[in-house]
Amino acid sequence: MRLVTFTRKNQQRIGVMGAQDEIIDLAEINRRYLKGGNAPFLNSMQAFIEAGSKALQVARKAEKYVGAKNLTDRKKLSGAGALLKLNQAKLMAPIPLPKKNVVMLGINYREHVEEGAKARSLEIKYPDYPVFFSKPATSVIGHLGKVINHKITDKLDWEVELAVVIGKRGRDIPKEKAYDYVFGYTVCLDMTARELQRRHGQWFKGKSLDTFCPMGPWIVHKSALKDPQQVRLICRVNGEVMQDGNTRDMIFDIPTTIESLSQGLTLEPGDMISTGTPSGVGFARVPPVFLKPGDKVEGEVEGIGVIEVDITGHE
Repeated sequence: MRLVTFTRKNQQRIGVMGAQDEIIDLAEINRRYLKGGNAPFLNSMQAFIEAGSKALQVARKAEKYVGAKNLTDRKKLSGAGALLKLNQAKLMAPIPLPKKNVVMLGINYREHVEEGAKARSLEIKYPDYPVFFSKPATSVIGHLGKVINHKITDKLDWEVELAVVIGKRGRDIPKEKAYDYVFGYTVCLDMTARELQRRHGQWFKGKSLDTFCPMGPWIVHKSALKDPQQVRLICRVNGEVMQDGNTRDMIFDIPTTIESLSQGLTLEPGDMISTGTPSGVGFARVPPVFLKPGDKVEGEVEGIGVIEVDITGHE
């Protein structure tokens, strides 16, 4: 199941992607055809996740209903606004304005640690514990969005990551129960101003500028991604593959990350945790490569999809 947030006629909606890559407008199809009325949890992705199993039941019922329709009936659904082609809507980030900062995991792939140490002539040292930082809601944008090459940086870099979406409130979560608290997964591009990252001695500022956290194109429910620790990640810049890794190479896997983060810290539905990036980033290349206005960046995670953004100049 692929769940999307989209806008149509200046209205923000949520939907589920059908088998033919069409958007099923959950509120509209529920109101018109499934006799569900105006369920409040269909007003936003945040509310949908918080509603838990009853929201998922509605989405699965809608999938089944549309999947059983013939071409003529599907045209009727389209005419009623319950079924949309992708070009009839604008995809937003799955949670366009997160309630809390997006939690990021730094230096979580061995080869990325190694390339970073080599590029900066430092000793290779792997972390003993997960390294957390965060990005504010103002950094989040969606699929086909524009990443601003802010005037404060000329060393704009890319990082493709698998992001985990939390589905249930919890604290002090043991890793053997971690997946019980996961709702699903999406793709994150951790955009970074490298000179700011070095200048300030921490990662928040250099990674938190406006538009520096593209996420999407949708959330894949955990039931549709059997093993998130065995999926390929690819980042392309202008069509050229720059990163090509696999989540099995994480230093700290998803259960360990959730256990560590939740120790004394409550995780809530809609919280997002991006799990780090493999090797192939721009600053570690010889010579270094950085993004510039006009570039196109694609982040792909196997089993989820591709998020694409354009780099644009500062205003």
